[in-house]
Amino acid sequence: MLYGYNLAVVNSPAVHIKAFYNATWSQRYGHGLPPGLLTLLYSLTVSIFALGGLGGSLLVGTLVARYGRHGTLERSALLVLLAGGLMAFSRQLAAPEMVIIGRAITGLHSGICLSVVPLYLGEIAPKNLRGFLGLLPSIFICLGVFCAQVLGLPELLGQDRYWPLFLAVVAIPASLQLLLLHCFPESPRFLLIERNDVCGATEALRRFLGASDVQEVLEEMKEEQKSLSSVQTVSVQQLLRDRSVRWQTLSVAVVNVGMQLSGIDAIWFYTNTIFQNAGIPKSQIPYTTVGTGAIEVVAGLIGCFTIEKLGRRPLIITGFCAMGTCLAGITGCLLLQTALPWMRYVAVACVVGIIAGFCMGPAGVPFLMTAELFTQSHRSAAYVLGGSLNWLCNFTIGFIFPFLQMSTGAFSYLVFCGVCLLVALYVYLIVPETKNKTFVEISRVFAARQPLAPPCHAGMLRLRGYGAMESSLEGSKHSLP
Repeated sequence: MLYGYNLAVVNSPAVHIKAFYNATWSQRYGHGLPPGLLTLLYSLTVSIFALGGLGGSLLVGTLVARYGRHGTLERSALLVLLAGGLMAFSRQLAAPEMVIIGRAITGLHSGICLSVVPLYLGEIAPKNLRGFLGLLPSIFICLGVFCAQVLGLPELLGQDRYWPLFLAVVAIPASLQLLLLHCFPESPRFLLIERNDVCGATEALRRFLGASDVQEVLEEMKEEQKSLSSVQTVSVQQLLRDRSVRWQTLSVAVVNVGMQLSGIDAIWFYTNTIFQNAGIPKSQIPYTTVGTGAIEVVAGLIGCFTIEKLGRRPLIITGFCAMGTCLAGITGCLLLQTALPWMRYVAVACVVGIIAGFCMGPAGVPFLMTAELFTQSHRSAAYVLGGSLNWLCNFTIGFIFPFLQMSTGAFSYLVFCGVCLLVALYVYLIVPETKNKTFVEISRVFAARQPLAPPCHAGMLRLRGYGAMESSLEGSKHSLP
């Protein structure tokens, strides 16, 4: 929820924050900021959140190995309390730097949680609910965006005097998170496979599943532990060099990059600007934005409750195709709205379509796929890789979109349209359905796609991506696939 809130919170008070920067600059140097420098400074304020997220995602592997999934989430919540304090007092101290640093710290927290929360949920979820729980983070991302849009209304915190409080509200859900996390145990899969704590894993399973007999699930985890007994947790570098999981790694990279380069962050960061360019009256823009946020929550719920019935692939392919079509529609609307004023409402419908398409599939499925495509030895590294690419592209879009929009106008959305359609095509051709499959079964599906990995030489051991070691003795008649 905090990730979604921080994505959208800078949209409504953009004018007030720019005015604060300009006034502070005048106090310090005796003259206001030039328009280009003001745009650059505000773009940095928006996009520094993603740089912090990139830093957080790079720390995930180390943090989850040392503190566990649950422990990492507890410690990361403290970062938000610090960031909220900095942003709350930034105007009183006439320090724009405090806003930028606070945004960076909230990004650091989101970078950690955006990887650890799906990892935690993926490991505690029973097989038949893995898709449902895997998409729950996307629901709360939507709720976070919606809360930011509602609180940004002029009747609430959307006024000039309230914008520091508007940014600092993040401290409230962070405090709630710290209190509630004590009610939940550590991931049983982590306890058993990485800490070899059978008793702790058994107790955690009983609490999560609400049953005293958890032997079947425990045996499945022990089988995975046995297959990983000769394999250490791999680093990102080792993951990239491991040819046996090349398809999985490539799929995680493509989907995470595509999710950010789809243009969804540009829509969230600059919704008000987009509606203004489409010709929506200024007084109606905040309420139009809140309406899109409500549609977003509904679309996320639809995706969450249908993923186990429809599967992962249909949702993500349909989502990217819908987004690509609506992005092309926005281009047409912005080009025609001067001649055809009613096109402004079609532009609103296209924005709604982009957000709905994203929330039904691409919002949560990539994180769920990362949890399902890799087993314990590779999963943390895969989350670091996917998260790093996610945040790097998030920063790129947040920083360059205002300049891209100034230079190319409506045609800037066609770039995002092409990305969406290419990612949908890749998923259709390469990524298999993972619904109701165990981690070992999914590994076998990808094992059939091993032309990316050259045959092993005789006498050498080959490491399959899921910990099973296969050997080929010199002179043996058996060959590896």
